[in-house]
Amino acid sequence: MAVFGVDYAWGRPGPAALTRAGVKFACRYLSHDTTGKNLTKAEARQLAAAGIWLVVVWETTADRALSGRAGGTADARDAAAQAAACGMPADRPIYFAVDFDATAAQQTAINAYLDGAASVIGRARVGLYGGYYPVKRAFDAQKIAYGWQTYAWSGGLWDARAQLQQYSNDHVINGVGLDYDRATAADYGQWKPGVSPTHPPDQEDDMPDYVSVGTTRAQPLQPGSWTTLSWEIEYSDAEKQHPDGGGPGVLNGPAFYSLTASVRVGGVPAGTRVQVRVIEADTTGTGYEGGPVQDFESTGDPLNLVYAVSADSVAKNRSVRVQVAQYGAAAGTVENASAKVLFWRS
Repeated sequence: MAVFGVDYAWGRPGPAALTRAGVKFACRYLSHDTTGKNLTKAEARQLAAAGIWLVVVWETTADRALSGRAGGTADARDAAAQAAACGMPADRPIYFAVDFDATAAQQTAINAYLDGAASVIGRARVGLYGGYYPVKRAFDAQKIAYGWQTYAWSGGLWDARAQLQQYSNDHVINGVGLDYDRATAADYGQWKPGVSPTHPPDQEDDMPDYVSVGTTRAQPLQPGSWTTLSWEIEYSDAEKQHPDGGGPGVLNGPAFYSLTASVRVGGVPAGTRVQVRVIEADTTGTGYEGGPVQDFESTGDPLNLVYAVSADSVAKNRSVRVQVAQYGAAAGTVENASAKVLFWRS
């Protein structure tokens, strides 16, 4: 799985522009800066209201992690206070930046810095941003629980333990320069004010509800356009999220949810790009917001796809639906599909 996100500093693309671009999370700064670099409580609330998750990273200077244990202790105290002021739940991690090509000889100081951070917020909440080698060495030494690896200084290598990857720099959304990131794990440190993805507010002890739907009816896939899947089989649907007899919705908001969909596509030649996404459609039929897109390449006919959303939310009066697109020269077919959703009411 991969979830699309961005990171940025002084500029503010705005929730609407980020949503239009398919952004599902934003990595934002904590620091001693006073010129507008840092995440604010108001910004956190605006992003969360648009369905965008937050991740935070502490960075003052690029090589601050060489300050050792004392520096890590001081920075973690300040970072935790700033994050809490923005509404970050106390169980969520903070990434600490190593924003330079750190050598193996410098890892001792970096590890000591991470020890200092862990003495304040706990090892389970310590993350590291950096290139392949400092991230790998920190994981190997069991100094971090979270890794955010940048492609810079990585030589094309990726540490599979890193939950976040900064894979491309120097992009622009709504006139603001930013970097592209992707989450490769269900838990990558994301949060919303007062909300952890695995612990929705005021429902920590509740069991999630469950929806499971399917379809065996062939559905045409015209080239170059999104097709919303319709479901006619309800395997489990105690709350009647999906109407018996067929329809596209798999969950009605407001709710927090995770979703997995399996789709079998026929008639699409090898090498054809195929995409799957969820959308959040207005129940009034007046509009929708596109969710995270996952790309696939056909290896032949038929093509079996598995699409996953690890943690997201759907607003009131909106419905979660699954869409498929293919970019071949002729129409293809969704031969069958199924979707499973775990959700908590918000």
